[in-house]
Order: sequence, then C-alpha cells, then structure tokens
Amino acid sequence: MDRTYRFTYLFDPLCGWCYAAAPALERIAERHGDSLRLMPTGLFTELRPVATIADHARANDDRIQELTGQPFTNDYHQGVMRAPGGLLSSLPLTRALVALGQINPALEPRFLHEAQTARYVEGRDTSHAEVVAGVAHRVAQAAGLKINEGDLLVRLTEDQHLAAETDSRILEGRKMMEMLGLRGIPQLVVTDGGGTRTVDSQTLYAGGDAVLGAFGDAA
Repeated sequence: MDRTYRFTYLFDPLCGWCYAAAPALERIAERHGDSLRLMPTGLFTELRPVATIADHARANDDRIQELTGQPFTNDYHQGVMRAPGGLLSSLPLTRALVALGQINPALEPRFLHEAQTARYVEGRDTSHAEVVAGVAHRVAQAAGLKINEGDLLVRLTEDQHLAAETDSRILEGRKMMEMLGLRGIPQLVVTDGGGTRTVDSQTLYAGGDAVLGAFGDAA
C-alpha cells in the first residue's frame, strides 16, 4: 500500500479547540510538513463583540486546559476576553497566515502556533491587525526573511488580492467539510493509498504520537 500521506488541517485561528490540538499539529508539521496543508474555515472571521462568547469560551478553555494541559493565562481571560468594547475576528489572522504561506507554506503552522501563544499565553488581542502584523513579522524574522512590519499591516488591511485569496481558501475549506460530511473543527483529514479518512478529535487532543499511531505511522 502507498504510505505517502497528505494531510489537510481544518481550523480557525481563534478556535480554542484548535489550540487544544496544537501539539498534535506541531508533530505532524515536524514529521510531514511537506505534505501538510492548513485550511481555514472562517468560523470566526465575521466581526462580533467578544462579550457575546466570553462565558462560553471560558468554559471551553477550562475544559481544554484540564484535558490537554494547554495553558490559558489570566492576561488572556481578563485582558482579551473581558476587554471593554472588545471585538472578535479571525480575519486578520487568517489573512496573515495566507500571506506567509504565499512565501513559504512551512511558515503557516509556525505562525499559527505563535499566534495562539500570543493570545492564550501572552494575552495579546490577535483580533487586531496591528498585533497580528507584529506576530507575523516575528515569524518571518525567525525564518530569516526581511519583511517590513508596516508593509505587512497594509497588506492585511488593504490588499484586495490577499483578501480574495483568503476568501477562496476559506471557501475551499468549507467545501471540503461539506463534501466529507464533517461538523466542527479542528479536523485532520489524512489521505494515502488506502483512501481518505479523518482523525477523531479525541485523538487530536491526545497529542502527536497518538495521531501518528492512528494512521499507522511510526512515532
């Protein structure tokens, strides 16, 4: 049987349960990075007051931390989710991920990890394009790229080509979910010579070795 794998990770940058799966995604990126494609689904791209989901998010965050050990700091809970007049949108994050992916797809999982850390650990509001540009700039610098942070911010807020590419990527992700009958994120779709299947969420939350074992790859 062909053991060449292709992976599609369906997610949203502001999805707490996608943060729960971050260690598994990191392991897949390390072992199969050339075969991994991140596919945002636009779950939180529509701008909304953060207060509308703060209580629900806190309950989920507590469950995630208990289940996986992924940390959520008080700076995040109080400074981001309880910020007066705070707004929520994953659109700047999604555009930044697509922009970095246009340079090198390997930057996408690195950026997602840094963005999650910036929000949930450092307590930085990654719904703001200025904050997102700073995170993307940090990832680019770490990869040895010379990119101006101000130029990144302009791209995130004004570049219509990037906006269209982001919209197209989200639509592709939604179509894949519909085609496979998937509900909810995160989802990891694995394709090899044996066909296409998904890794269930509980395995994703169990970490990278559990995910590798689920489709027969040696850890």
